[in-house]
This record gives sequence, structure tokens and C-alpha cells, in this order.
Amino acid sequence: MAIGDPIADMLTRIRNALRNRSKTVNCVNTKVCRGIATVLRDEGYVESFDVVEDGRQGLLRIRLKYAPTGESALHKVTRVSTTGRRVYSGVDDLPRPVQGLGIAIVSTSKGVVSDRKARESRVGGEWLCTIE
Repeated sequence: MAIGDPIADMLTRIRNALRNRSKTVNCVNTKVCRGIATVLRDEGYVESFDVVEDGRQGLLRIRLKYAPTGESALHKVTRVSTTGRRVYSGVDDLPRPVQGLGIAIVSTSKGVVSDRKARESRVGGEWLCTIE
């Protein structure tokens, strides 16, 4: 089955896995999805991820992070830029979700990075999603 929007598919799979209290979730292995998974790992929202070969393009197996009380590290995952409506932000207009407690994931010329790293690098780009 062809996936029209792999980013939205990945975020929906993560949302569903969090709702079911799953420890891992499998997503399609694309360059952008790997970048999003890297940002989530670096910012501490997921434990880790690895690429599982399946004879085609592979799968990303993401290990979700939960507190000892069972609460997930991710509370709200929102897709901003879609295939029908792209949202671009300059470096001065990058969002600060939950007044800096959340992150915005941005696709820049330097790769897929969080809003904090985009501000440090002084680059803007396509605002992919928001994590709270």
C-alpha cells in the first residue's frame, strides 16, 4: 500500500501507540522520518530508534519513553505543514510551543532539526510538526 504522506503516517502511528501504551512503534523508513526520529531522540521524547531491514526500504522501530508512573513523555503531537498546505517560517518567526517547553520540528537546509537548533544555526524552513 502506498503512503501519500509518510510524515503524517508516522505521527499518527506514534499517537496511536501512545494511546495503546505500546513500548515500540514501527514506521516507514524515509529520510525525513529518520530526521524526525533523531530529533525526538535528541530532545528526550523517545528512548531510541533503529532501522529494521524488511527487503524493501526498511522500517523505523521507535522505542517510546514513559515515566515510572506510566505517563508518556509525548503529550500532544500535531502535524502543521501538510501536502496541501505548506507552512514556512523564517528564523525570527519560528514558533515556541508551550512557551519553550515543547518543540517544533523544522526541515531546513541543514536537515531536520528542532526549533532551538534552527535558531542557533540562524536558518528557517518548513515547519513540519509540533511536539508538546
